[in-house]
Amino acid sequence: MLPYGLAALLYGPLSRKVDFKKILFPCVAFFSLANLIAGIAPHIYVLFTARVLAGISGAAITPLSLILIAKTSSPGQRGRRVGVFFGLTFISSLVGLFLSGVIFWRWIFLSPAIAALLLSLVVYLYFPKVGSSEEKAKFNYLQVISDKRVSRLFVYIFFISFLYNGIGQWLGVYFSRTYGCEQFLISMLLTTISLSGILGESLGGVLADRLGRLTVANAGVALMFASLIVLLFKNSLFFLFAIMFFWGLGWTFNHAGISANICDLPHKLLHESASLNSAVRFLSGGLGAVFGGMAAHWSFTFEFALFALCLFLLFIFSRNLILTEAAYG
Repeated sequence: MLPYGLAALLYGPLSRKVDFKKILFPCVAFFSLANLIAGIAPHIYVLFTARVLAGISGAAITPLSLILIAKTSSPGQRGRRVGVFFGLTFISSLVGLFLSGVIFWRWIFLSPAIAALLLSLVVYLYFPKVGSSEEKAKFNYLQVISDKRVSRLFVYIFFISFLYNGIGQWLGVYFSRTYGCEQFLISMLLTTISLSGILGESLGGVLADRLGRLTVANAGVALMFASLIVLLFKNSLFFLFAIMFFWGLGWTFNHAGISANICDLPHKLLHESASLNSAVRFLSGGLGAVFGGMAAHWSFTFEFALFALCLFLLFIFSRNLILTEAAYG
């Protein structure tokens, strides 16, 4: 996650000058090589190095995808296209989660190595020329941060990712300690989040186009808040599955609304913002996981109550943090 978050800062600004195909092809090919090395790694140090390389090369996909959606879609289409893109990422994550339980561990890396190799050939042969210009490959992060409307948006992204991962990374431990759940049942509960995420990204994207980015993002926070409040009490197994469904739905509603919001940014801020989105989400997510563990050390009741309060405050102040569709006229 760390090399992914840092490397993501490179690709958005680079795409100002370099054709998307010239970025995507080597990145996908290098991602294939990194997974091949991981799959045949003779010891843990090689595997660790391969994962770092996979993070660096894989970090190009999300920023470039958001920029492409922004450049090739009207404002009324961006939300649903963002939803489809991230919905597909949830499907692939769900497939990976399933395969990790049934195939030999080396094939967890060799399978994407083969898939990425084939994809690199498709990119090389068929991907159209997009994005090349005479514009310099500037890194205008200072300009983005100095824009108060955009900097407030990234403060929001930091906190929502921090809170989501602060809870999400410890749910398995919570189910084990509080309910005595075994590994398979915990896996099914967490899989429910991914299943609802597929629906949440797609539906959230459509609703973001129809109802507005802020409305959908706030609906997501409201669902996450309600899920945490219910988790404060002892629940039946049925309700645990329902809570996980609405927790995942809330997160992806918010994610789709905010991602569509980024696609609405003006051209001069779009490239850096698309990269900064990935970087902030991954880095704040890691910090949230650490802080969530510290809070859970006191008690899960304390953690859930604290994070629910923070979500409530984020909901209250969202109008001051999230850009409206008319923010830049």
